[in-house]
Amino acid sequence: MSLKYRPEIDGLRAVAVLSVMIYHLKISLGGAALIPGGFLGVDLFFVLSGYLITLILLREKEETGRISFGQFYLRRVRRILPALFAVILVSLVVGWFLLTPADYDHMGRSILSALLFVSNMWFWQNSGGYFDGATDYLPMLHTWSLAVEEQYYLFFPLLLMLFWRRTARGTVILLCAILVLSLVTSEILWRQAPEANFYLLPSRAWELMVGSLCAVSVLR
Repeated sequence: MSLKYRPEIDGLRAVAVLSVMIYHLKISLGGAALIPGGFLGVDLFFVLSGYLITLILLREKEETGRISFGQFYLRRVRRILPALFAVILVSLVVGWFLLTPADYDHMGRSILSALLFVSNMWFWQNSGGYFDGATDYLPMLHTWSLAVEEQYYLFFPLLLMLFWRRTARGTVILLCAILVLSLVTSEILWRQAPEANFYLLPSRAWELMVGSLCAVSVLR
């Protein structure tokens, strides 16, 4: 399904991208970080993803009476894999010249996890905290957020199809329950296991659910 072009969505994407880039480039103004919380652009991306995916799926359901999982995943493949393969190729070439053998081997393992869309779990176990200085030598680290989204794509369309056909109100209640449960999980994990809280879907799902609920509110 295609959606009518929404310039404000692209505007929010631009804000998110620029915020993350400025943060990682450590751009400062007057000795202070220009956007000290620029990493929150990733959170904004999660909300936008939840909104757009839910809107696409529900409009398809309303217009055709069904959700085509094959077409949904085919669209995801066409959108994501070309860019991912390009990043991997460039990383392999540049890393050959700049990384030590140990770091290059580490990158190869992270590439495999990125291709399987489990790099968030892999980096959680193998890289320490995302904001550690050593992560500057992990070219594929940014794929953790892609893995979170892909894991969301695996279960969410099926969940939406099963519940929306019964009752829209019940679906909203379910999405709210997931949001609250995920938010509580995040609140617990940031104290007890901050790395897991940062990387894993259960503590990130609430952001996606915020976007999903916004999409539902637009269609109702």
